[in-house]
Amino acid sequence: MPLQFQPSPNIVRLKESATLAVAAKARALKAQGIPVIDLGAGEPDFDTPAFIRQAAARAIESGATRYTNTEGILPLREAIAADANRIQVQGVPVTPAEVVVSNGSKQSLYNAVVCCFGPGDDVLIPIPSWTSYFEMVELARATSVPVMGDPANSLKVTADMLAAAATPRTKGVMLNSPNNPTGAVYSRDELAAILALASARGWWVIADEIYLRIAYEGNAVSALEIAPSRDNLIIVNGVAKAYAMTGWRIGWTIAPAAVSKAMTAFQGHTTSNAAAVSQHAALAALAERVAADDAVNAMVRAFHERRDAVVRALAAFPSVRYVHPAGAFYIYVNVEGFRGAADPGGAFAAAVLEEQQVAIVPGSAFGTPNWIRASYATTEAIAVEGITRIAKCLTA
Repeated sequence: MPLQFQPSPNIVRLKESATLAVAAKARALKAQGIPVIDLGAGEPDFDTPAFIRQAAARAIESGATRYTNTEGILPLREAIAADANRIQVQGVPVTPAEVVVSNGSKQSLYNAVVCCFGPGDDVLIPIPSWTSYFEMVELARATSVPVMGDPANSLKVTADMLAAAATPRTKGVMLNSPNNPTGAVYSRDELAAILALASARGWWVIADEIYLRIAYEGNAVSALEIAPSRDNLIIVNGVAKAYAMTGWRIGWTIAPAAVSKAMTAFQGHTTSNAAAVSQHAALAALAERVAADDAVNAMVRAFHERRDAVVRALAAFPSVRYVHPAGAFYIYVNVEGFRGAADPGGAFAAAVLEEQQVAIVPGSAFGTPNWIRASYATTEAIAVEGITRIAKCLTA
């Protein structure tokens, strides 16, 4: 008799990634010849800048095809530390020993969660939040404590809201600014108050700053710029979003040396080092600052123009409510009450795909079932057409 697979307790409650599921469904429909507008994507539509691709080609020809140190090549960790030292305020320089390079910021987040949290720990997660935070905490056998953001303040949370949700078991908080899925950006004062609370309570702060450079109304603030201490702070970043390098799979953490040592050991028993050639590509992205700034700024300008175009398109539908996107490349739309469904976001996602051929992500993936996320990481014309179809479906 064939062995019947029974999921282990480690994964029995895991859910499929909703964002990846939407992308797969959109690709399948396109393969059938159905002209789907895919606004579910969470990646830039630009090519990786040429100078980065060329650096990778040179690295391959120079022999960068072997294992590296688990924590990453030293020149890349030095470049990450140098970048951090341009903005950190502690006066004590970030060193390469505090940097661990991984296979994307998703692995960096998982490394941090598994190494800092465990059974009996509560982790505060402001919602809406990126879907994988909940699953990572689950895999660490800790407990997620959702903290609903304020609709009157772009669905952001405050220090007081986090304090009210805390328990004696609270061990840390996950932060994400600019935010996926809302596009909201925390102000300096908002972030400073949260960091001060965490420092006073002895909580770990895992600050996901993968969209830090994609902001439209002034620079987004890094926790490194205002944290009262780095002793409880883990910064997560990478090259995927700002540098259009999603497929290169390079992320990193900046954390206290003891935490970085633990994450290196954990990674050494799971994936080991990130791809050598990708590390050299990321090194070019960080070290060749003039070329990188030119490329990133050009992409951000394009995202900004698309953001403005999408917002103008929604102005024709004044009843449609959404979070003002000040960063990242998403717009978060309220679909509460859609056709009386118990899961309005899920029902709307199904309806708009069937009736308008637009793929989006339901808000239940992010802890808020009354909302949906649409990405404008596509051409301006496609983004405007897609958001217009969404508004028509919602107001029909």
